[in-house]
Amino acid sequence: MSSSEQVPDPEVPAKARSRTYSAAYKARILSEYESLDKAGKGALLRREGLYTSLISAWRIQRDQGVKEALARPAGRPPADARDRENARLRKENERLQAELSKARKVIEVQGKLSALLGQLATDSPNSGSEPTP
Repeated sequence: MSSSEQVPDPEVPAKARSRTYSAAYKARILSEYESLDKAGKGALLRREGLYTSLISAWRIQRDQGVKEALARPAGRPPADARDRENARLRKENERLQAELSKARKVIEVQGKLSALLGQLATDSPNSGSEPTP
């Protein structure tokens, strides 16, 4: 046996791997397949290494995708109940924080006013309730 004649490796892979196809590839092949005559279809399948069963399955996938897209209601999808509850609680939290901030300011002003009135009461020479003429 010469060195130019190599014996093929008899090992078989442990598990055959399936080919995967992108959606763009499937769409391109389907549109090309459907535009050809019978001889052209066969040539396309041989060139790409595909079977008619794949074409049939891809048509079903395409049709189901179209049906699902048409069945979907227009507009935004309905919000999740948890998301609505979170939004409501955030809004309520913001409102309560604003109220708390206002209440703190009022308490601060009342404290200052009370201190000022107390200081005025101790500083005035007349502690009676009658005004001086």
